[in-house]
This record gives sequence, C-alpha cells and structure tokens, in this order.
Amino acid sequence: MGRKTWVAAVAVLAAAAVAVPRLYPGWKPWLMAQIPPGYNPFTPLTVDDPPTFITRFKLRAVQNDPEACLRVLAQARDRGRISFTRPAPMGGKCPLPSPVRVTRFGDVALSSSFLASCPLALSSAMFVSQAAAPQATQQLGSRLTRIDHLGSYACRNIYHRENARLSEHATAEALDVAAFRLADGRTLSVLKQWPQATPAADYLHQVFSQSCRFFGNALGPDYNAAHANHFHLGMRGFGVCR
Repeated sequence: MGRKTWVAAVAVLAAAAVAVPRLYPGWKPWLMAQIPPGYNPFTPLTVDDPPTFITRFKLRAVQNDPEACLRVLAQARDRGRISFTRPAPMGGKCPLPSPVRVTRFGDVALSSSFLASCPLALSSAMFVSQAAAPQATQQLGSRLTRIDHLGSYACRNIYHRENARLSEHATAEALDVAAFRLADGRTLSVLKQWPQATPAADYLHQVFSQSCRFFGNALGPDYNAAHANHFHLGMRGFGVCR
C-alpha cells in the first residue's frame, strides 16, 4: 500500500476514533492493531518506527518534552540501538539543561563521544540503525563499524559570524558527520568520495538522502563550500534537505 493510501487510511481511522467509542467500547485496541508502526498516531514513539510523516510529528513532539524524549531514548538503549550517559546540566551563554553524551550506536563505534540534546541523540540512533548501517551492508557488502564526526556542541554563532544567530551546535542539536568506516577496512570520506562516480559515492548520496527523513535539516557538500567535508544533521526545521 502506497503512502497516499496510508494517509487516507489514517485520516479515516482518526475520524472514526472520534465517533466510534460510544458505539463500540473496544474500538481503541482494535484500531491500533490495524495500523502499522510509523502510521499509528495513537501509539508511543519508538526508535524502530520508520521515518514516516507520523513518526516525524512524534519526533517533533518529544523535542518539547524532555522527559518523554528521555524515556524513548532509554528504550532505545534497552534495544541496543544507542549507548549514552547523562552528564550534569550546563549553564553559561549556551546552556544545556538536559544533555546526553552519546558513546556509540549499537555495534557502530564513534570517532569520539559527543554531547547531544535528547532529540538529536534519538534521531541519530534512528538514522544509524535504519539507514546508515543497513545501507552499508546492502550496497557495499560490508558492515558499518564506525562513524567519524567533527563534533556537535559548540557555543558559537552560525559560521562564527559575530552578528549571526546562534548555531544549532550551540544547543547540541546538530552533528557533523565526516566519514563512515566499514569492516573491510574502507573509509568513506564525505570530502573525498562525495564527488566521485563510485559505489562509495553512491552510498554517501543515498545515506544523505535518507538522513533528511530523520532530522529537521540535513546540509551536505552541495549546499555550500563550508559543508564540503561533512553532513550537517540538525534538528531545526522540518525535512530541509540541501
């Protein structure tokens, strides 16, 4: 069933949810059972939900509810999708009231741990487990073992400009990914492989395209020269992909 069909189905079921309860007290369990994960507006968000429009609305909702986000992130840890710690809140010019420190994504290591807001950590775990890792096996025949990044939290303005607004990095809501390393020893560098016509480049383009479904914005080498060597994966916006 296509996306448009599911949109119509969800709309019909949502309308039924308003009218049916008085006639059929057992409507809710039945209704939930009919809608697949990712299209069910009545079920809680999980790290394994596909990045549908319903999932993205749920992700947006937990951005404004830190405790709800942390519950989903704890569940993701229990499912082996992410490892993280809870450092103390940070004050100052760029405060982080509820930060997490991500140390790995399941079997995928990191070049170093990074500070993140809970929403960034959750979206990143979904991106790695549903896109970056499986695509490496499917397209390149080798397991993704490590992601190299250029950092997340940095208390600065956009492009370090004095009169610009604060960057997403100032709130730990963006991660800059520079390369993907595979079990067979290959390193897929955004700077080196992106412009090429190779399977490695195809992987990078595919993974970047898929990242747009998990984050509020995804900026890559085709956006401007400042992003030639990395993917900027951030939480602002809604499906901005450049």
